[in-house]
Amino acid sequence: MKRNPASAGLSGEIAVPGDKSISHRAVIFASLAEGTSRISGFLDAEDCLRTVEVFRAMGLQIDRDGRDLTVHGKGADGLKEPEVPLYFGNSGTTARLMSGVLAGLPLFTTAYGDESLSVRPMDRVVQPLRQMGAVIEGREQGKKLPLAFSGTGLSGITYEMPVKSAQVKSAILLAGLFAEGVTTVIEAAKTRNHTETMLPEFGVEVTNDFGAISVRGGQKMKASNVDIPGDISSAAFFIVAAAVVPGSDVTIRRVGVNETRNGIIQALKKMGADINVEITDRIGEEPVADVTVKSSELEGITVEGELIANLIDEVPVLALAATQAAGTTVIKDAGELKVKETDRIQAVCDNLSLMGADITPTEDGMIIKGGTALRGAEVSSKGDHRIGMMEAVASLIAEGETTIHRPEAINISYPDFFSDLEHLLYNR
Repeated sequence: MKRNPASAGLSGEIAVPGDKSISHRAVIFASLAEGTSRISGFLDAEDCLRTVEVFRAMGLQIDRDGRDLTVHGKGADGLKEPEVPLYFGNSGTTARLMSGVLAGLPLFTTAYGDESLSVRPMDRVVQPLRQMGAVIEGREQGKKLPLAFSGTGLSGITYEMPVKSAQVKSAILLAGLFAEGVTTVIEAAKTRNHTETMLPEFGVEVTNDFGAISVRGGQKMKASNVDIPGDISSAAFFIVAAAVVPGSDVTIRRVGVNETRNGIIQALKKMGADINVEITDRIGEEPVADVTVKSSELEGITVEGELIANLIDEVPVLALAATQAAGTTVIKDAGELKVKETDRIQAVCDNLSLMGADITPTEDGMIIKGGTALRGAEVSSKGDHRIGMMEAVASLIAEGETTIHRPEAINISYPDFFSDLEHLLYNR
C-alpha cells in the first residue's frame, strides 16, 4: 500500500471501533454466565472474533448483527468439549484469558495459534495456573502454543505479579472463579482494570485492597448487557496524527478514557499537545469522552514507570510523535514490547530509521532525538497491526511516497482504519 504526505492537515470527526480489551472480556463473561447477554459496540475485528468462535466451538449460540452480539449463555456447566482444537489466530488476549477459563472447566481441550502467536510466551499464565493445580501440557514445557488443558479441580492462590500484564491478571482471576477458596492477584503496578470492574456487572464479587485483587471460587455468573466505548488504543493513532500534521483539528467521539488506559493522553499533554478531553458519559465504571486534538508544538520527555503500563500498546505511535518533538524523548521500562505481535522495540526503530528518524533501541525501550524531517520509504508492518498503523500516520508527515507492506495486519484491530483516515484527510 502506498501513501503520500498530508498537504492541508486532518479535519473532522470520527468514532473509532469498540474497545478490543472490553470486547474480549464481554464475550468471555457473557459466555460463562447464565442467561442472555447483549453486547453493543463490539469490535468486529479478527482478534475479537477469535474469542467468539472459541465459544461457538464449545456449543454456545452467539448471534451477531454487525457490532451487536447476543450471547445465549448456559453457565460454565453448559459448555461442551470442542470436537476440534481451538484456534486463537493472532490474538494474545484470547490465548491468555481463555487459558484461565480452560484450566478450570471439566473438559479436555487443545488450542493453537498462528505463526506469530506460536512464539509468544505462554508460561507467564501457565506457571501460576499450574500452581492452582491446572494440568496443562504444551511445547517447551508449556512455554509456547499449542497447549492442551485437562480440566481439573483448582485451588485458590495468592500470586504476586512478576510482569505488568492485565492479561496474566485476568487469566488468574478467571481461573479463580473455578477454584476452591479465594484467589488473589497482587500488582506491583496498576494495569488496565476492565476485568475487575466488569465482573461485578455479571454478578461476581471482586475485592481490591490496595492492589490485591481477589475473587472467591464457586460464584455463578449472571447475564448482563454491555455497551462498549471506542478503543483509546485505536484513537491514539489519530490523536498523534492530529498533533503532528500541521493545520489539523480532529475530534474523536465516544472514546473510553479509563484511568488505566489514558496514558497516551497524559504523555502527549506532557509533551505539549493541544488535547481537550470532554467526558460525555459513563458506561458502568468506564468514563467515555469526546477527544479533540489540534496540531501542536511538542517537546521531548521521559516516559517510564507506571505510565508505561498505562500506554504499552501506544508506544509505537508515541515514538513517532517523539520524532517531531523538540529535544530528546526517552522511553524506559517497556521490555514487554519485545513479546507483542512482534518485537515492537526493534520494529519501531527499524521502520522509523528507514524513514530518517534518529532513534536507538535500548534493552527496555528507545531513545528518540526529535525535530527530524521524515522521508518516504518502503516499510513493513511485520504482521503487527499497531506497527502498520504507526507507519500510515508517519507517511502523512514524510516527504515523498511511503509504501507499507503487509497492511492487512491492521484488520486485527481496526478494519476501517484507512477509510477513517481518508475521511479526515479529505473532509475539507
